[in-house]
Amino acid sequence: MKSKLTCLLLCFLFFACNNKNSVSFEPLTITTDSCENCTSVRIEIPKANGATKLSKTINNALEGEIIALLNFDEESNAQNLEEAKEAFLDDYKELNGKFPEESMPWEATVEGNITFENDSIITIKLASYIYTGGAHGYGTNRFLNFDKISGKELYQEDLFNSLDDFKTYAETLFRKQESIPTEGSINDTGFMFETERFYLPDNMGYTENGLLLFYEPYEIASFADGPIILTIPYEEANTFLKYPSKT
Repeated sequence: MKSKLTCLLLCFLFFACNNKNSVSFEPLTITTDSCENCTSVRIEIPKANGATKLSKTINNALEGEIIALLNFDEESNAQNLEEAKEAFLDDYKELNGKFPEESMPWEATVEGNITFENDSIITIKLASYIYTGGAHGYGTNRFLNFDKISGKELYQEDLFNSLDDFKTYAETLFRKQESIPTEGSINDTGFMFETERFYLPDNMGYTENGLLLFYEPYEIASFADGPIILTIPYEEANTFLKYPSKT
């Protein structure tokens, strides 16, 4: 009996050690009450379960991004998503009180989903649409990458063995995709890179189809052009990645 219990305990410990970088999620939804012609907020994101460093990092990063998205006047002291939602509503009420005939109801929608996960990395995309008046709202995607082993959020410089080497390669692919001559300015066909030199977007993430580079509207082109996307298959990107993917 003792040997059987010992064997079971060792099996349990082996399973736990080999799953220390696993993380489970549950849906988190925060919305305003539904009413006609009212300012609305809808947040639907995955919430990491447990008290591990990885779970805390993921939840804090998602919360921070969404608070920033809902921060209209850049003076909000919101500490969590509920406070950010209320601050967004209060900002509309304040503006509507000053300009009641010009203020259309605002809208904020944020949806999060996991775009990629393997043993070492997980990527979550936040798709958002924010309308705070004017001719149109602003929609974008934000990719957040996390190291499952260390429990840290990964930034651009953390993803590559050599950022400069990857930038050079990405420019070659970008010029080919957008039919830009290999010689001459990167803006020769109408793009708006500052200083007329290619640069990487701040926003990039792992997807099932490859490493995705996401240029926000206005970042390198007009709003009418929408976001500019370059997806690099992993068989090409892996040479440059600190976290290569077999997918």
